[in-house]
Amino acid sequence: MNAIETSGLTKRYGGVDRVDRLDLHVPEGCIYGFLGPNGAGKSTTLKMVLGLVHPTAGQVKVLGQAMSGANRLTVLRQVGSLIESPSYYGHLTGEENMEVAATLRGLGQKEIDGALSAVRLESSRSRLVKQYSLGMKQRLGLAAALLGRPKLLILDEPTNGLDPAGIQEMRELICTLPERYGMTVVVSSHLLSEIDQMATVAGIIGDGRLIFEGTLPQLHARSRQGLAMRTLDNEKAWHLLAEGGLKARKDGDYLLLPMLSDEDAAQAAALLADGGAGLLRMEERQSSLEDIFLTLTGKAASL
Repeated sequence: MNAIETSGLTKRYGGVDRVDRLDLHVPEGCIYGFLGPNGAGKSTTLKMVLGLVHPTAGQVKVLGQAMSGANRLTVLRQVGSLIESPSYYGHLTGEENMEVAATLRGLGQKEIDGALSAVRLESSRSRLVKQYSLGMKQRLGLAAALLGRPKLLILDEPTNGLDPAGIQEMRELICTLPERYGMTVVVSSHLLSEIDQMATVAGIIGDGRLIFEGTLPQLHARSRQGLAMRTLDNEKAWHLLAEGGLKARKDGDYLLLPMLSDEDAAQAAALLADGGAGLLRMEERQSSLEDIFLTLTGKAASL
């Protein structure tokens, strides 16, 4: 069963489709990276999944149940979320903030202790939240979302605004959740490298439309692999390779070849050496996740 499944999900504002016929499939137990540039429709999609925004068209299933006004609250009892920035009372301590959230959900002290422990805030539970760093506030928001150990956790840009240490800490926390609690985690981000290091399945959205959905290995399989060669005389090397039946293209100080077997690569190197082109460097090239994203969207989106 998919933890989230949408069919033709659409949201129109002012005659413009911000989310356009989106068909998402989030498998249970995975970390699903919901990827796209700012303004692509990620937050709007997640708000529709949570019932915070009413779709113009289409359907949403969460944990096997079609979301409706009648069953929304029942379904959401099994869902934790952190959308945009966390909400908190700065004049209360971390623990007091958690008590407010737990009371609203009918949960007790044991759940509070477990959630604070999960995000490593036990030692700061008695401090006022206004004294927390941004990273601590994000972790407190995550702790509130973890109350009751939901089956599904939705995090919208959870590393936004954090310094490198905070990003690393948040990433490590998120990666432990499926195995530790058996939950499905959806993480939206415009930081492609973050999704690459966290997710097992990815969905890429651009201009409100889903342009890729699959595993991370499937996404990386779209990268163009090849060999890059740097020589003392690239012009001469280009002709030598062409005479040997290898078509290279020029890219700055390098000549680029399609991926070759080890034997063929050795023969190409020998060809250049024998021809006096002076091979200085040979390396494997693979498109980054950013390159793959831009290839899929077909335009240089702001990342």
